[in-house]
Amino acid sequence: MLTFFNTLSKRKKAFSPLSGTLVRMYNCGPTVYDYAHIGNLRAYVFADVLRRTLEYSGYSVTQVMNLTDIGHLQSDSDTGEDKMVAAVRRLNKPETLESLKEVGTLYENLFKKDLTKLNFELPEHFPRASEHIAEQIELIQKLEKKGLAYVVKSGVYFDTGKFPEYGKLSGRNLDADEAGARIEINPEKRSPRDFVLWKLGGTIGFESPWGKGFPGWHIECSAMSVKYLGQPFDIHTGGEDLKFPHHENEIAESEGAAGMPLARFFLHNAFVNVANEKMAKSKQNFYTLHDIEEKGIAPLALRYLYLGTHYRSPLTFTFEALSSAETALARLGDHVANLPLQGTISPDYQKEFQSAMQDDLNTPKALAAAWDLVKDNRVSSADKRATLLDFDRVFGLNLLHAKTKILQPEEIPTEIQQLLMAREKARQAKNWSAADRIRDQIGNLGFEVKDTEEGQKVNKK
Repeated sequence: MLTFFNTLSKRKKAFSPLSGTLVRMYNCGPTVYDYAHIGNLRAYVFADVLRRTLEYSGYSVTQVMNLTDIGHLQSDSDTGEDKMVAAVRRLNKPETLESLKEVGTLYENLFKKDLTKLNFELPEHFPRASEHIAEQIELIQKLEKKGLAYVVKSGVYFDTGKFPEYGKLSGRNLDADEAGARIEINPEKRSPRDFVLWKLGGTIGFESPWGKGFPGWHIECSAMSVKYLGQPFDIHTGGEDLKFPHHENEIAESEGAAGMPLARFFLHNAFVNVANEKMAKSKQNFYTLHDIEEKGIAPLALRYLYLGTHYRSPLTFTFEALSSAETALARLGDHVANLPLQGTISPDYQKEFQSAMQDDLNTPKALAAAWDLVKDNRVSSADKRATLLDFDRVFGLNLLHAKTKILQPEEIPTEIQQLLMAREKARQAKNWSAADRIRDQIGNLGFEVKDTEEGQKVNKK
């Protein structure tokens, strides 16, 4: 039985879809104003593992991931510059809707390339906020008719005082919120907690019944999720920083307008930290997938690193940890590549794997089951291969192609080449102890030697 930790109920709950075997899932996607960093990417790999687990369990999935290309201000308190407009300016483009679309398309394509490198099953829908203005205006008008929205000089705001359940997702003590924390005082607002539905002004905007402007960040997700999935839908995901205010505000406006739940399950992943701080663009302490590739590390090593920590636990990123993940991934790939074909899935290990994944996506325990299988001499080699590939339907590590990379001669450092020549002389002289000693020297330098019919082959450990 699948169980997930539901942020709404603050506990694990058994999961089943609202409608038959179809799961409708919404994942908060990126604001396409810059590269996604590896803290962001953890949320998307988590969503992909969730999807794969649902499919492995026999469900079909309709997945929606939004692309925010307007309306995401620099502050959660509806202040500061629009991140997309700032990106247009940073790239020295004219401040027009055409430039906005151009910049959004640039970073959208780069984001999708990252997902492909991480072996992501792409969602059925990637809606862009700027292409759903009509739906957002319609939703705001519904809130106005219900008395849940009001208009002031700076824009249209949601009246949180008229939604008694406000705060139910995050569990925050809203009375303790003070100006200068996550929300700031705007004298036009009835309450500091009220949030913008439509922001008036700015250099780039869309026409609306309230004047030229752009939608609030939260209303975008509400309008697009319901358009593609209906209301209520099954699962809503995102990073834990989106619990408040983003998801809290989505719930208020969506449920306020429709009088029914937005989603049954809210799942949130924890942060990726660097030196005990959350990885974030604002802190300038982030790395991108491109940074990893420049160091010669395979992108799927990052996916393996994510899997090694439960999604609700913080992950501390170091390049040493990433290098270890790459080594482990390559060795797992070697096992698949070197084992015979035509095996059958081990029922005992499949049961252990399923138990781990059904228990709130316990990927560390599932990986441990894979390594226990590799070491288990009671399971035939062919069955090991079949079982590992079965697990990989969820891991998404592309184990058929994750075997150790053999270095070309020009890629081998001079010192290692000299040791290889000495080792080959020792082997030809049948001085096996000397050959083994040199192998150990090479190993201590971070490389591994394999003896093949074509001679010695070297890879990084």
